[in-house]
Amino acid sequence: MAENDDADRGPLSRGSVAPQPLFAVAAVLLGSFLANFDSRLTTVGLPDLRGAFSLSFDEGAWLSTAGIGSQIFIAPAVAWLATVFGLRRVLGIPSLAYALISLVIPFVHDYPTLLTLSVVHGLLLGTFVPATLMIVFRNLPIRWWLPAISIYSIRVGFALDTSSSLVGFYVEHLGWQWLYWQGVVIAPLMGLMVYLGTPNEPVNRALLREADWGGMLLLGAGVAMIYAGLDQGNRLDWLGSGTVMALLAGGAALLAAFLINESLVRQPWAHVNVLFSRNIGLGLVLILLYTLTSLSNASLVPNFLATITQLRPEQSGMLLLTYGALPMFVLVPFSIWLLRHFDPRTAVIAGFACFAAANLWGTQLTHDWAREDFIGIVLLQAIGQALTLLPLIITLLSNSDPSRATSFAAYIQIMRLGGAEIGVALMGTWLRVREQVHSFYLGQNLGVGDLDVVGILKQLTDQFAAHGTGSAQARAVGTLAGFVQREANVLAYIDGFWLCFWLAVAALGVIALITRAPPGPFTPAPFGFAKTVLRKCGMQVT
Repeated sequence: MAENDDADRGPLSRGSVAPQPLFAVAAVLLGSFLANFDSRLTTVGLPDLRGAFSLSFDEGAWLSTAGIGSQIFIAPAVAWLATVFGLRRVLGIPSLAYALISLVIPFVHDYPTLLTLSVVHGLLLGTFVPATLMIVFRNLPIRWWLPAISIYSIRVGFALDTSSSLVGFYVEHLGWQWLYWQGVVIAPLMGLMVYLGTPNEPVNRALLREADWGGMLLLGAGVAMIYAGLDQGNRLDWLGSGTVMALLAGGAALLAAFLINESLVRQPWAHVNVLFSRNIGLGLVLILLYTLTSLSNASLVPNFLATITQLRPEQSGMLLLTYGALPMFVLVPFSIWLLRHFDPRTAVIAGFACFAAANLWGTQLTHDWAREDFIGIVLLQAIGQALTLLPLIITLLSNSDPSRATSFAAYIQIMRLGGAEIGVALMGTWLRVREQVHSFYLGQNLGVGDLDVVGILKQLTDQFAAHGTGSAQARAVGTLAGFVQREANVLAYIDGFWLCFWLAVAALGVIALITRAPPGPFTPAPFGFAKTVLRKCGMQVT
């Protein structure tokens, strides 16, 4: 019976201790940061890339979708590949190939070739974060797990807060090519750290013979197609586009086929049985809510500054770098200290409370808000990012079977990449729809002949008359229409902050349903007064 249970839950994940843990941690650092930086740089710098490659808006949109969609396709399977082939093989050659493609892409001018290279570029990039996470699971001593996982967790917030500044620096001072060429420098260095810091493991031929290739292809392709449909839905008008509907329906069919496949094959790759735990299911829901709630920092603040205040990425990026990224160096060690001595749920509650407060603050914005008015919001978001994702990961690991990390990691990667990118796509649609709604209602209040409207138009016409009476009235009408659109956008961003606020509140409700994790390597050790109370109660304290 035990053997059947093992077969249902997927392959065992075992590894040997890293000979040089510092090099392994360095690989975690470089790989995770490079993956998030590259994805964010391509997204934030897409307008510059369209100009550099002479792409239309549609071509640029598909370029971004292809790059990120290919990451989502490969990421769930990387943990299994690392288990079978070893981390050196999974990261060594791909890091060199990634560096080579990053070097070549800026010289490509043929769009089909550029799109193909972007897909390969994304596939290689998609191996970095899952593989470096496997270094923690398989090769690091337990005492290194918490610091290494903290590096893995903060790279999300750090990349979000620094990418805008880095895009501006590259474009203004080094050239747009460095949006790709940074990988030429970092990827081989990461491969070297992996070679020095991980053991040379033989190929697990037993697992290779039982490979569930069909399950890997079905899950990766299904999630990637759904992402592509959602990413393009905002541009192609959702249900009005046959392309979007085909992608969404095809992705859903592939996911259904994946579930059927995992229940039929003899050695399932990532059976859903690994998720049949109350705390794990709720923990994955919380990761999804985290990715959606943190969109206020990743999307709302920089987009508001770009749309309403007309700031370039390097200008708005200084705000996120100074008050979002740099505080991480202080906040993450504090988060690690909290996890060593307090229940992770306490830190998660504090983190989501900070997200809720920041988003509630954001609902007060007006068109007069400048960059400095967002300092408090960004600081609260930084605290939320430091106190939320790391404790969530620890909560999931504390409630999971470490020997099943290969199967469990597949679902973590779906939530990590799929949740974040789908959230960005849905937030874009939310802002667009809310802007249209507010434009409609504001327009209804601007009736022809209304005294206020006539007064504003006359005032604007008089101002423009000095530059030509013939076009003064038309310019006045256009300016008033611009005011309406600006206020509609401001109201849409307020709705975006309200949405993120209620998502944070929902997350606080989900946390209340999570029970205490069983004893394990991440069990906190009370100190001071708490330790004294526990000893008097007759409880064992380690």
